Amino acid sequence: GRRMNGEGGKMKGPELAGLLGRSGDRVRAVLNILVESPCFYSTDNQDLFFFLKRHRREFAEFFTSFYGWTLLMDGKCARVYKTDWYNAAISPAARTMFNFTRRDECLAFMMLLEFYEHQLEENGMTATDKENLRFRFGDLLGHVHRRFVDCFPDKKETYSEDFVRARVLKPIMPELERYRFIKRIKPPEDLRAVDDDVIYEALPAIYHYNGSALSKALPELREQESSHE
Repeated sequence: GRRMNGEGGKMKGPELAGLLGRSGDRVRAVLNILVESPCFYSTDNQDLFFFLKRHRREFAEFFTSFYGWTLLMDGKCARVYKTDWYNAAISPAARTMFNFTRRDECLAFMMLLEFYEHQLEENGMTATDKENLRFRFGDLLGHVHRRFVDCFPDKKETYSEDFVRARVLKPIMPELERYRFIKRIKPPEDLRAVDDDVIYEALPAIYHYNGSALSKALPELREQESSHE
């Protein structure tokens, strides 16, 4: 017989079990996709994304009941979020997760979120538009360089544009690509783009992060913002 929990014999996740019986291949595919990478985008597989959207309640119940995870989803992106880690033998540094630890890396990520919000506004776009925002690396560099100078006016010479490019942004861009926040757009074969002209696409997961709220956890950004109020 099926296994019951201790709450009056009620089965955990029964609705997804029923869906599994009717559409097993698609249920298994969606479950695998959600744990194979940090985010599942509608452009990855539209059929499976819409299947997940249509049965969001069943999948959300499954992840909550069996894992204690939360299924987060909007029209372009789905991901599962966990708050607790159970294997104490694996140190935080060894966990496979998006987690910048150096101050400059954290600040640069916050500044990327700021830049994204500003670019949406300047281009008359919203995060829910069908097409994702695209931007030049040089424009991001200009924004991040200005913000570092704002945050550390007494270290203006240290945080030169070349330093921010080489020591701050270049190291984090591969991580941002790996965790699917951005995607580097391959230039046409007859065009060799220099660094500043490389085009990136801002992927929908960026919208799941609230730059204003996160920046409050960083004293450097918080102090800089309060000085402008």
